[in-house]
Amino acid sequence: MEHTQNCAPLALFVYNRPEHTRKTVEALQANLLAPHTPLFVFCDAACDELAREGVERVRDYVARISGFASVTIISRERNLGLANSIIDGVSMLCERFGRAIVLEDDLPTSPHFLTFMNDGLDTYASDERVQSVCGYMYPVGLDTDAPSFFLSMPHSWGWATWSDRWRIFERDGQALLEQIRSRGLRRAFNANGPHSNIKMLKDQIAGRNHSWFIRWHAAGFLRHMLTLYSAHSLVRNIGIDGSGVHCAEWKIDPYWGEVAVESIRVDRTPIIEHAANLARLNKYFVRIRGARYINFFLRKLAQFRRKFAT
Repeated sequence: MEHTQNCAPLALFVYNRPEHTRKTVEALQANLLAPHTPLFVFCDAACDELAREGVERVRDYVARISGFASVTIISRERNLGLANSIIDGVSMLCERFGRAIVLEDDLPTSPHFLTFMNDGLDTYASDERVQSVCGYMYPVGLDTDAPSFFLSMPHSWGWATWSDRWRIFERDGQALLEQIRSRGLRRAFNANGPHSNIKMLKDQIAGRNHSWFIRWHAAGFLRHMLTLYSAHSLVRNIGIDGSGVHCAEWKIDPYWGEVAVESIRVDRTPIIEHAANLARLNKYFVRIRGARYINFFLRKLAQFRRKFAT
């Protein structure tokens, strides 16, 4: 599809990592649809004095961004945290534009990312079974020649949705958990993905995490909704390096992969989950869980060595 007007707005959420932000913005500027895309940069405020310098450097940088149809900076006066910032920002853009593309500050993209996201948004705009469009794909050999396909789980690394789909978002994690339990869906909710979804939801309820994503996932799961994925990743995560608030450093990064260098078509297909690809991904998720334990051990070992080196 040609998109020279009416491109979906892009929400970019930034905090205190100027180099990650710069790499993400420069990759976006190289996107073919950047000159036609309104960019909204949501800058969270520092949560403490340690974060203040990084926050100020990021704000100085984003104030000079160009290369988009428009650039709007929303600078928070108090710290919202990532979850509240995303919930508020996505709600704002969906209410105003009816759709939104969402990125965080550590997600450089392929030059074809915005094209795929807009094509997906246009193709499935009227089908409420589709919860979202995702530009990231795990580094897995997939069982398909199709350029895109559906899975029953959304993803938070470069995604998009519509206002009518975003309305299903439920802030109350306890209400979501009770629905999952009462319908006997605990095992099904935990069946797919690189971690325990039930544990993540329980931790959100208990305040051990503030994940907006697990609530978005659970809300779509309860409605049997699907997400459109690109068969070749259009997004790379560079934030699994200990620099972020919500992610520790991984010495072994199982998520790393090259982004697509060619455009990815969005062909309208039956809205059903691709079972063969899901099976391959679930085997890969087992390896991720193993890598998680290895990385935890390596971090503890490094801490031990630093302690006794001083």
